[in-house]
Amino acid sequence: MNDITGKMRKAFRDAEGGLFGDVEKADVGDQVVVLMKQGYTLMSWADAFFPDSATPAHVSRATADVILEGRGAHYTAPIGSGSLKVKIARKLKRENQLDVDPQRNILITPGSDSGLFFAMIPFVQDGDDVMIPDPSYPNNAQNTHILGGNVIDVPLDPAKGWALDVRAFEERITPATKMVVLTNPNNPTANVFRREALEALAEFIIRHDLVCVVDQAFEDIIFDDIEMVTIASLPGMWERTISVFSFSKGMGLSGYRVGYLVTNDVIMDKLYGTAVSVIGATNTAAQAGAEAALDDPSFLNDYRRIQKYRRDFCYKALHDIPGVRMYKSESGILSWLDVSALGAESDVVKHLRDHAKVLVNGGSVYGPSGRGHIRVVHGVLSSDEKFEDAVCRMRKALLDLSKNRKREASC
Repeated sequence: MNDITGKMRKAFRDAEGGLFGDVEKADVGDQVVVLMKQGYTLMSWADAFFPDSATPAHVSRATADVILEGRGAHYTAPIGSGSLKVKIARKLKRENQLDVDPQRNILITPGSDSGLFFAMIPFVQDGDDVMIPDPSYPNNAQNTHILGGNVIDVPLDPAKGWALDVRAFEERITPATKMVVLTNPNNPTANVFRREALEALAEFIIRHDLVCVVDQAFEDIIFDDIEMVTIASLPGMWERTISVFSFSKGMGLSGYRVGYLVTNDVIMDKLYGTAVSVIGATNTAAQAGAEAALDDPSFLNDYRRIQKYRRDFCYKALHDIPGVRMYKSESGILSWLDVSALGAESDVVKHLRDHAKVLVNGGSVYGPSGRGHIRVVHGVLSSDEKFEDAVCRMRKALLDLSKNRKREASC
């Protein structure tokens, strides 16, 4: 029989899952899991405190109760638990300046990845152009390719901390442009887009009659009193925005696979009508755990303190290494380093793997502007001591690499 992949969509034909070769993305295949069992520290998965136990006790109890009482064996509605949506609506009003009807404007999803894809499916068709800041979360581009759209990379400005520049959007708009996809706070750069830039982008989106999808998975942990602005709350944007939220990053509940979409009821009606076919019902027990997290989110205060310490420790340890340029994180559990002066990013990733026993992400998977960078997940491990040890191993390995490069250059 001829190669069966010839019958597939191009995006699937081009995909690689690690069965026939090495794949750089940390969340493809099981290579990183194998290395972790061999004693490597996994700083390439954006999973808070992985692989250690860190679930708040009241969240664990609520989850277990649903299972032990037998309710966990049954579906909720595909659009999600009504009581969970009520509590999300309160959070949205308090923290996102969105006053929504929980039964008309919220849909629970099995994690934010599926939610992001579901948010894009209704709009992106063959030949549509989708504008995506570069660098940003790889799924923004991969989803676009799967749906038959064209990715229009819009470079962020590294000289201004990877800030949005609306002029870059204006220069790249085409008659086929339909959507802007944002990740805010941004992944991998961990910067937070400022109100002035988002207001300018909102004006651009409205003027060109575009749809906006924004992934706010990292919104729970923001450093240095920086304002976190939900673009859907800006004038004229509620009517054309789908916002994607998650319990995974700030709350450290990645394995629960609970996210949610928020949008106006015109769009939501179509999502409600197709949810059972596209995403199905989110895990019943996990939704109960998410409710408990919203009932008492005080544990986030400790998480914010821990992650600020991790951010600061990582920056202090790595930013002054010759050949490394580091951007101080403004949010979440990530740090972003320019290592282009040390050689190809793939060589730096390999050097850290071989000499520090630490796994990090190469920047190219995040877009053309990510080339020459690495992403470090500084929010892993429950033990600060183990975290510090891993970062110190990285420092030593990068210093050694820097010295070797300097020696080679002088020969």
